Amino acid sequence: MAKPDQNYVLRQLPFVVGGLGGILLLTNRLLTPQLMDSQARSDALGVILSAVLILTGLLWQRVQPRSPDAVALIGEQGFELLPTLPDEVKTELAWASHLLLTNTPTRSLVVFYQGKVLLRRGVLGSNSEVKPGAILQRVLEKQKPVYFVDLKLYPGRLEFNYLPENTQGLICQPIGDRGALILGANAPRSYTKQDETWIEGIADKLANTLSRYSDNFAAAET
Repeated sequence: MAKPDQNYVLRQLPFVVGGLGGILLLTNRLLTPQLMDSQARSDALGVILSAVLILTGLLWQRVQPRSPDAVALIGEQGFELLPTLPDEVKTELAWASHLLLTNTPTRSLVVFYQGKVLLRRGVLGSNSEVKPGAILQRVLEKQKPVYFVDLKLYPGRLEFNYLPENTQGLICQPIGDRGALILGANAPRSYTKQDETWIEGIADKLANTLSRYSDNFAAAET
């Protein structure tokens, strides 16, 4: 379902007031049998004010763009942790995922580390297995995040079949040199620079914790 544009009325207000003012001025001029100098000055001032209001409306269309449309992601809400994880790691992952789901546009997330899915939370995709494609492999190799502002525009989106199929925006954030935090949003262009900085900080914190238990992951083959 598309999210209603809460600023629509506000953005249209200058157009309505400016246009209405211009129409009233024109009507008043047509109905005036004899034009006086004072009225001519008032009409000129009114025309200027109406033009300013209309120009303000045009500027607001750019300063306050329409909010991106959000969708209801296809899938069931869930919270899955790799059972063999140490308790400290489970606590850390639960904390980090909760922060991301409540403080960023993220609606679905996966933690992939040393070839294993450690966590899935939020709206879960139908596929629980992560097979790194070209994009995720590049993130792991380069240790640089990738942000797809509108996922449906990218052919490479097919490799993220472990997220809800109608995921709109996506961030792949490296977790050190061994894994990645994969985040899905329900609206395009929804992540801000502040969100990206927040996500990077949480990924660095996870990398520090997970690196201390890397031997556990190597031993816990599933």
